[in-house]
Order: sequence, then C-alpha cells, then structure tokens
Amino acid sequence: MEITKLTVHELQEKLKSKELTITDITKAYVDNIEKHEKDVQAFITPITDEAIKNAESIQAKVDSGEIKGNLAGIPIGIKDNICTKGIKTTCASKMLENFVSPYNATIMEKIEAENMINLGKLNMDEFAMGASTEYSYFKKTRNPWNLNTVPGGSSGGSAAAVASNMVPWAIGSDTGGSIRQPSSFCGVVGLKPTYGLVSRYGLVAFASSLDQIGPITKDVTDAAILLNVVSGHDEKDTTSVNKEKVDYTKALKGNVKGLKIGLPKEYFGEGINPEVKERLNEAIETYKKLGATVEECSLNIADYALATYYIIACAEASSNLGRFDGIRYGYRTQNYESLKDIYRNSRSEGFGSEVKRRIILGTYVLSSGYYDAYYKKAQQVRTLVKKEFDKAFEKYDVLLTPTSPTVAFEIGTRSNNPLEMYLADICTVSVNIAGLPGISVPCGVDSKGMPIGMQLIGNKFAEETILNAAYTYEQEFKFREKYNPEFKKV
Repeated sequence: MEITKLTVHELQEKLKSKELTITDITKAYVDNIEKHEKDVQAFITPITDEAIKNAESIQAKVDSGEIKGNLAGIPIGIKDNICTKGIKTTCASKMLENFVSPYNATIMEKIEAENMINLGKLNMDEFAMGASTEYSYFKKTRNPWNLNTVPGGSSGGSAAAVASNMVPWAIGSDTGGSIRQPSSFCGVVGLKPTYGLVSRYGLVAFASSLDQIGPITKDVTDAAILLNVVSGHDEKDTTSVNKEKVDYTKALKGNVKGLKIGLPKEYFGEGINPEVKERLNEAIETYKKLGATVEECSLNIADYALATYYIIACAEASSNLGRFDGIRYGYRTQNYESLKDIYRNSRSEGFGSEVKRRIILGTYVLSSGYYDAYYKKAQQVRTLVKKEFDKAFEKYDVLLTPTSPTVAFEIGTRSNNPLEMYLADICTVSVNIAGLPGISVPCGVDSKGMPIGMQLIGNKFAEETILNAAYTYEQEFKFREKYNPEFKKV
C-alpha cells in the first residue's frame, strides 16, 4: 500500500481502522516531498520538521481522546497567498520575500480547528497573476506528468503538489481560473466555489470582486469534504454570504438521471485542441449513457468575457497593490534619496514583470478620461455576462465546457507572449465574472499522455449539483485507476 496515493477519505478509513497512524501518514508525505520536490519545485516554504512534530502531538491527543475530529492529523498544503500566522506568506514575490504574517486567514483557523497538519506554503505566480507558475520570484514549478511542461497557474504549486502525491490535498485561490486550469493540466480535481461561500479574510487580494479560495484534491469526494471545512459565513469578510451550512458529501449520489446539461457552442469552437474536444465528446456520451439530457446552447458572452475580465482584474490589482509602497511593510529599496525614490525604486525592484504589466494596465483603465471608456464599460458588460448565465440556468442545471483549450504547454513557450498566456484562461474567466461555482475534473489524456480537464459550471450556490455531476462521471470513468504522473522529461 502506497500511503501517498490514497485519497483523504481513504486515509480516514485507515486511521479509523488503526491500519495507519497520523505519524505514518505524515512521514510518508514528508518522504515523498524529499523524493519529488527537487524535480517538481512545488513548495516555497516546506515545514516538514514541524509537521512530523505536530503529527506526533496530534496522535497522542487522539489516543487519549482529547481530539475526536475526522480530519485530525490529515496533512494539507497551502497556497502562498493565504496568511499563516508565524509562517512566511510571500505571494511568490520579492516584495513579500521575508513577510511573516502576524495572523491567520479565516480559512487557516478552520483548518487548524480540524487539527490538520500544514506541510508548507506552495508556489504560485507572483500575486496570483499568471497561468503557468512561471512568474514566481522563487522558482518555476513543473508538471509531474511531464517535467518540461508547466503545471498551470496561478495555483500551479498546489495542483502539482497534489498530482505528485506530496500533499493529499491543497488550498488554492481562483481569480479567473487559477484553481481549475492547473487542476486540468495536472490531472486533479479543482473546485472554485460561488463568490462569497468561502471567506477571503487573510487572502492577499489580487482582484477582490473575483478572488475565491477553494480546494484542489485527488477526487470529488475529497473536494466535498474540504468544502465542508472551509465554507461558511465570516463576519470579518463583508462579501461573505450568510447561508445555511450544507454537508456537501451528502450531494454525492452517483445519479444524473434527468439532469439537464447545456453545451455552450462558443466554448467548443476555434482554438480548442482537437484532442481536448474529442475527450470532452466522450465525456458527453458518458453523461447521455448515465441518463442526463445533453444539448447544445449558446452563451453570447464568450467573445467579451476575456477582455472584461482583464480590465476589471487589472483595475482592482492596481488598487490592491498600491499598499506595497516600501514604507508600511514588504520590500524597501536601499537605493533612495527622497520619499519619491523609495516609492518608485521599492516597487520597481520588488515587483516582477507580469505584476508591473497588470498594474500599469489597471492604472490606465482607471485614469481620468479612460475610466468611462474601459472600466465602467467592463462593469456594464459584467452585468450582461451575469444575465446571460441566469438565462442559461433557467433551462439547464449544469453547463459543460473544456477547462482549458489545450493541455499543459512547455515551459518558456508562452512566458514572453502575454496575450497568448492570457488566452489560457478563456474557458474559465466568465465563471468568476458572474460569481458562479465551477469544477474541473479529469476526463482523459491526449496522445502524449497529458491530462485533459472538463469544466462543470453551476448556478450560484449550486455546488451540490456540480459536485454530484462531477462525482457521477468520475465513478464511471475512473481516471485515477487508469493514469498516473510519470515524472518524465520529454
């Protein structure tokens, strides 16, 4: 039995039957980190020594009956834009290279309340701006399916760590596809919850009206379990929605008879890799066989979604990143003669090229004379996007699309072409614009053995619907039984 290949719900069963101890599990993951991290480069701050000490302490408390939680002692990895008290939170940036958070994000308080074990902070694109995890200040994370390819982004470290079995599950954040797209590239499950379902308190903001924290897991059951932990109202977050708590694992019924699935034709057109389309068509036939009703529909927003997203996201990034000025906290230049020099040089030296690009674009669209032409217009189009989805969900329970138009691309092939990199988000950004839930599940591999992801989009707070649809397909297709990362260099 390879401990690190087990899902979290399988680990729970082994702990319950006393086949494994918390220490056994944690040591197995620490060993795997030592084995694979040199190739995958998923961690910015591994905390493996502390993890083993925590495991021994939690095991003793479980044995004495002091702790009784179902998730006690389960390891986890955390994306490095989520504040962790006493541990570095760098956002993969020189600007926050030595920043140690004085407080925990709400999501970390919930994870610690379950007595889970943090294995470390995971790599990402700087300030979550990117689609390949090549824009990290510290390192380039590699895809364990092919070490010459990217893991996707910005939660590439989280997805790669789960895919390579260095963590059983991880936390990511999704502003325009940053959980779903790397999950697709790495052959794992990634869930972006409805905006407001999970507290953003303690998440270092990129674009506040788009950002959402969510789970990256080995299977759909684990995604439902972790969503149970992290969801819920938080008075510290004014965008957090106060709704009745749901047990998402109860939604996993394995039955989609009568489910109405819409296929927006705009997502299956030009630019979609033929092999991606082929795997999606096979998944569609599976749903039909399982009793779902599947038909083509139209979302007349696909042509505008990407432009709308980048205007809103960059505008909000420009505003949110204004706090990093070399005065309050973060990196401060040593090269200055005046206050203006501190501002200019600290930001020039502390931010990477992609972050600067987005700040400049965001500042431009918010500036006098351009605000109405760009930012205001983008917000108006955002309303149209929401209305278009509302109209679709009057007829359909779920919308099915590719997660990404391609499989993982080679490292270095798009990092010098921002426009081509931005197109990697074309299937995912509209979900964030409308504040909807979306899940990516693996639906096969291409001819080179690289994973392909299918995206299921639900109406607001319809996580139960998309989780059940994803779970039912997963039980039929059994991706994890057929395919495993090979850590190859092609």
